[in-house]
Amino acid sequence: MFKWLLVLAVVVLGYVWWRHQRQAEAAERAARPRPPAPPSAPAPAPMLRCRHCGVHLPAADAVRGALGPYCSHEHRRLAEG
Repeated sequence: MFKWLLVLAVVVLGYVWWRHQRQAEAAERAARPRPPAPPSAPAPAPMLRCRHCGVHLPAADAVRGALGPYCSHEHRRLAEG
């Protein structure tokens, strides 16, 4: 009978020790500072369509004309004269 009580006591002590270790790890994880969030991707550039050939290009690369955007000075010259 005493042997079973000893086994039960060892199991209970092992369980209590295991729970204590898990709680200590959880507290350590909560105290650790979180890494900063990764930077977000830049917003996509607005796209425009050339009035002469129809090719799409970023608005920053477009050549402005009186009738609208163009992909090159040559196409602006051909379309607007």
